[in-house]
Amino acid sequence: MLNIGGMEFVLLLLLALLIFGPDQLPKAAQQIGRVLRQLRTMANSASNDIREGLGPEFKDFDVQDLNPKRFVQKHFWEDEEPEGKPAARLNGKRPPFDDEAT
Repeated sequence: MLNIGGMEFVLLLLLALLIFGPDQLPKAAQQIGRVLRQLRTMANSASNDIREGLGPEFKDFDVQDLNPKRFVQKHFWEDEEPEGKPAARLNGKRPPFDDEAT
């Protein structure tokens, strides 16, 4: 997700105003919104097609799990103990990580 602050938003708005002009800016914004809506619809339909194609045994499948960062986070950093038992941790925190270790 994009994290755009107030100053960045104002700068983007001024840049868009300079590029498109005051008459064309509403039309450009409308076209951009339409394209983003179509892209979102296409992405949702593609993920639904993947879920339907995988069958009922993968009903809990989440497309976001295909992201390598999410995969590592899910399989290595989430608690794996069943029934609410916390995983073994050091003082309730993750074990220390050494960048220089091989």
